[in-house]
Amino acid sequence: MNSHSWPTDERPRERLLTHGAASLSDAELLAIFLRTGTAGMPVMTLARHLIDSFSGLRGLMTASQRQFCAINGLGPAKYAQVQAAMEMARRVMDEPIRQGDPLRSPEDTRSYLRSRLGTYRHEVFAGLFLDNRHRVIHYRELFRGTIDGAAVYPREVVRQALEDNAAAVIFAHNHPSGVAEPSQADITLTRRLKDALALVDIRVLDHMVVGHGEVVSLAERGLM
Repeated sequence: MNSHSWPTDERPRERLLTHGAASLSDAELLAIFLRTGTAGMPVMTLARHLIDSFSGLRGLMTASQRQFCAINGLGPAKYAQVQAAMEMARRVMDEPIRQGDPLRSPEDTRSYLRSRLGTYRHEVFAGLFLDNRHRVIHYRELFRGTIDGAAVYPREVVRQALEDNAAAVIFAHNHPSGVAEPSQADITLTRRLKDALALVDIRVLDHMVVGHGEVVSLAERGLM
């Protein structure tokens, strides 16, 4: 069975065109993406099975190629489609920054960092290097680590900030566990980086911790 065999009011594609994408469930959106089911499993059934198996769309979209392709009916081509969709979403979020728009609020920064770091399965420490009008010069992923943490070297961060001619920096890293609560190590690192960059007259505006859907600002909590 494919989507053309369903009653018109049950076809996700037709529902999307009639009522808008926001009206569809996660399974219906995924069914449009998959297009066809597998032998003995209609596409909507497959979509629901995948969402259950990966505990939601986020788990599916961030699964490794091995995990993704282990599901009957999914292979490298579908995995490539998922990764392309993820990258397109990231680039949409990047457009204002590439066009030189300033980050006007903590929420602007949260939205951007959530899109960049919120889907990684490993820990990544990144920096938004800004000019004196708070326009982004570069977003750089500086260090990668295991799920237990990343080794961050202040000397390398200072070198990169000087190379980019930055006037200010916003740091961010993700917690792959999904819990965005800053650790004492996060607070200590932030203060070390702030002191190191102050020596070359570069301000650290914030350090944000990205979890699953939540982004915590150390500056807003008075932890810097």
